[in-house]
Amino acid sequence: MESMKILVVDDEAPVREMIEKGLSQMGGYNVEGAQSGPEAIEKMEKDVFDLVMTDLKMPEMDGLELLKMIKGMRPEVMVILMTAYGSIETAVEAMRIGANDYITKPIDLNELLIHISKAQKESLLLRENRLLRMEVRKKFEFNNIIGKSKKMQEMFSLIEKVAPGNSTVMIYGGSGTGKELVAKAIHYHSPRADRPFIPFNCGAIPETLVESELFGHIKGAFTGAIQGKRGLFEEANGGTLFLDEISNILPSVQVKLLRVLQEKEVMKVGSTERTKIDVRMIAATNENLEENMKKGKFREDLFYRLHVFPIFLPDLKDRKEDISLLAYHFLDLYSKEAKKEMKGISKEAMKLLLEYHWPGNVRELENVIERAVIMADQDTLVPNDLPKDLTQGFSEMIKKGVRDRKSLEDIKSEYIREILKEVRGNKRVASEILKVNPRTLYRFEKKSQPA
Repeated sequence: MESMKILVVDDEAPVREMIEKGLSQMGGYNVEGAQSGPEAIEKMEKDVFDLVMTDLKMPEMDGLELLKMIKGMRPEVMVILMTAYGSIETAVEAMRIGANDYITKPIDLNELLIHISKAQKESLLLRENRLLRMEVRKKFEFNNIIGKSKKMQEMFSLIEKVAPGNSTVMIYGGSGTGKELVAKAIHYHSPRADRPFIPFNCGAIPETLVESELFGHIKGAFTGAIQGKRGLFEEANGGTLFLDEISNILPSVQVKLLRVLQEKEVMKVGSTERTKIDVRMIAATNENLEENMKKGKFREDLFYRLHVFPIFLPDLKDRKEDISLLAYHFLDLYSKEAKKEMKGISKEAMKLLLEYHWPGNVRELENVIERAVIMADQDTLVPNDLPKDLTQGFSEMIKKGVRDRKSLEDIKSEYIREILKEVRGNKRVASEILKVNPRTLYRFEKKSQPA
């Protein structure tokens, strides 16, 4: 980092000159002096300083008043107060209103250099934080989707190309990658933006109710149908219907879905009347739909109707360069919610975020940052604010295995258990991470159960 430019403010010339000379010779810093607060303000109006060191007790303008003026002019300038022992309480109070540090008189130059080094590191961190936040806001955000990686920039380009038309879009991506955000981005960049966007998770409700939810039903169509109901296709008329986890749709519903895509009309459950609709459909799945089609689990004709414009969302572990941008995006979001002034993320904490494997993708990162903001006792996130999974990792498990002379089979079993715990028992997601058939996990759990 280039040498900091420092302004030393003290009405006692010998003290001021001693500090100026010491910092120039011992630290190699570019140092200027001012004998009063007004002179310091005059110098700051003409030049740019990284750090101001000011005495607390001075005539004309004391250190506290000067601190307030500096922070009002240039909030990014670091300020260190110099104070006598009897004024430490005042110095601590000054830190609450914006001072970065304080040091007691008489000044020890070696100690002062440590304080300046600390301020220098904090200044660098704040500068990096500001740059990252600016990157998120100005360059790498697309409808709340954050990414500067090549894969994400390519995806933004695809969204811009497909959005203006009416083509059906198929979004592929693991759990937590942001499939619904992509669907919303397509909708809100299309001519349908002022019409409804209706999301529906095909795996979130009982299979027997999916048909009624999508197409509606008439009164008496089935037990409990005491009145008629409009389906989601009718609700989304003129807009966009987003069908998430479409691989969960039953074969009987797949047939009706195909008819809607072909004929642009729906027929309510229990009715023989058909209603014309104008709906753009966007679907999503975390499964390999083409593989499901080949295995007979998904209709071939429906697959090709949906697969007009496929978009593939990468896992977070495959776009590591986006982690810092996302982390700062969520830091800003949740620090506002928690009403905390969070300056940034320490290098040690960021290193842990970058090294973690993120099986839950962006959603998991968001949850981690939200929790960390709540846990934080200072204005910068540190490793202790993060969950143990990130601070310890699986390396501890391996070390323990070596120490205890465990067999490869034992280590493998423990790793599988940790992955299942990480994804909250979701065997589909766990099988994707482990690259095994879900049936292997069912057999593993059955084998692990006590007799």
